[in-house]
Amino acid sequence: MTCIATHSTVMSSIISYGNESSQNCTNVALLTKHYYLPVIYSVICLVGILGNIVAITIYLAKLRPWKSSEVIMVNLALTDLLYVLSLPFLVYYYANSDSWTLGNFMCRFVRFGFHLNLYGSILFLTCLAVFRYVVVMHPLRAPEVQRKRWGFVACAAVWAIAVVEIWPLLTILNLVEKNNTTQCLDFASSDPVELLWWYSWLLTVVNFLLPLVVVVVCYVCIRRKLATGPHNPGKIRARRLTVLVLVVFVACFLPYHVLRALRIAVRMNPHSPCMLENWVHAVYIMSRPMTGLNTFFNLALYTMGGEKFQQAALCVFPGGHCWARAGTHSNRTSTAIRGSNTTSIEEIATTETDTNQREI
Repeated sequence: MTCIATHSTVMSSIISYGNESSQNCTNVALLTKHYYLPVIYSVICLVGILGNIVAITIYLAKLRPWKSSEVIMVNLALTDLLYVLSLPFLVYYYANSDSWTLGNFMCRFVRFGFHLNLYGSILFLTCLAVFRYVVVMHPLRAPEVQRKRWGFVACAAVWAIAVVEIWPLLTILNLVEKNNTTQCLDFASSDPVELLWWYSWLLTVVNFLLPLVVVVVCYVCIRRKLATGPHNPGKIRARRLTVLVLVVFVACFLPYHVLRALRIAVRMNPHSPCMLENWVHAVYIMSRPMTGLNTFFNLALYTMGGEKFQQAALCVFPGGHCWARAGTHSNRTSTAIRGSNTTSIEEIATTETDTNQREI
């Protein structure tokens, strides 16, 4: 009887421990969604809406005529603005204990918007890197690259590629009923998981790894070029911008793609321990808003992108008379550089030719 009682006690302890472990590992992901996501998404939403509206207004009102870099910057800001405008729906969803009440269309729209911002931002930043590479490394081609039409061509290509590649999400994402609630699942939590695995890798390779390689190669070449000759504030600003863009790729985009692949891989293994699955899920949840932090870095990118934007941005809040001073400064700048080949993003670096030092 004592042995039986002891055996029963041990089994009860094991079952109790297993239930406790299962509950604890489940709560990791739940607590992350219910407390972390609403707060971080709210911050990104508030800063992103204000910052991108100001940035777009400055580009539209104070920085004309546009050249290719301004066209790309405006489209980058529009991508960020569309994303942050969708965040209030996610804040409500996660604060409401994963209960989606806005219908299937809005679920797909919000999830689609997240990926459109993610891959649109990556491709727009890649375009900027390529354009700057041409201007620095091949200054004789700079006038052609800086023409506004090439900015529109690049942006049209980016929008088309991004929409086509993430369009299948509209067929994958859907509402599901769990625990008597309607849930709007994220990409890596949807089904069928085998299809998600291959589709996730396709997006990662084509829309992240390849652009990352292009950006790294372009900026390594640019930094080497700028390292020659005398140093000046323009070159220092250009090197800082190079570091900023690389930080965006590594800090904002890399963790999400790694953890998304890990999340799907764990789901594909039916024997994955509960603790492992839920901790991976929790860390993956944390990585999703990190991609949205690229909106903050993009705002810094606009500010570092040229002196004219800085002057206009500093004058937005005090009053209209500051706008006038910014405009006067812009006119003086335009007069001073008339006939040269500059854009707001190209003004931040310098490269030397045989006859003169060109601002880019």
